[in-house]
Amino acid sequence: MGTLFVSDLHLDPARPHTLAQFLELLAAPPDPVERLYILGDLFEAWIGDDAVPEHLAPLEAALARLADAGARIFFQHGNRDFLLGPDYARRLHTELLPEAAVIDLYGRPALLMHGDALCIDDDEYQRFRALVRDPAWQARVLALPVPERLALAAELRETSRAANQTKTEDIMDVNPGEVRRVMEEHGVDLLIHGHTHRPGRHRIPLARGVGERIVLGDWHHGPSHLYWHPDNGPRLQDPRLA
Repeated sequence: MGTLFVSDLHLDPARPHTLAQFLELLAAPPDPVERLYILGDLFEAWIGDDAVPEHLAPLEAALARLADAGARIFFQHGNRDFLLGPDYARRLHTELLPEAAVIDLYGRPALLMHGDALCIDDDEYQRFRALVRDPAWQARVLALPVPERLALAAELRETSRAANQTKTEDIMDVNPGEVRRVMEEHGVDLLIHGHTHRPGRHRIPLARGVGERIVLGDWHHGPSHLYWHPDNGPRLQDPRLA
């Protein structure tokens, strides 16, 4: 039995193959799964628990089967699905995690984050992030009729795409100093996150030795996941790492 980590699937009815690939992974993981952590951006956009797309019914059923088999499932909000609330979390059989969560990974403390909070060099994005994570702003948006929320989500995605075209890759990546700061603040030597779509494993110099940052990949190029076995350790799989 081991632990499975995924992020940045960006599920969208326009890309049904991604959902199909995720369902295949859930049905036949590398090894039996006792815990599944979804570290944000499971969906391309989420406008509220009262507007669940019909194409997600197979996902709900697959996660229900995983939970029935004894696995615990955890969900951490990303920058695309920050409006997902407790109602749909229950339908997905998931437990909601805070923005920064320290877990016991077979005796090793590990910090889990979506990863966008680490990209502090992108001032424009951090201002946007502060806005959409504000409970008052979220309450106002969730009070809008569904068609208006759909239009707002489309507008925000287009604004984001246009803004990212003018930014350098370094600005949109994590800040190394911020990575070290949060790891030392939480007393860990292991950080696992997504968001940047740059899968890999990185050594992090810390005040008390060397830590590791593991970045989960997105699913635009195919299935991407981290499987952690209690005896054999981590195995990061992504088509770009082959």
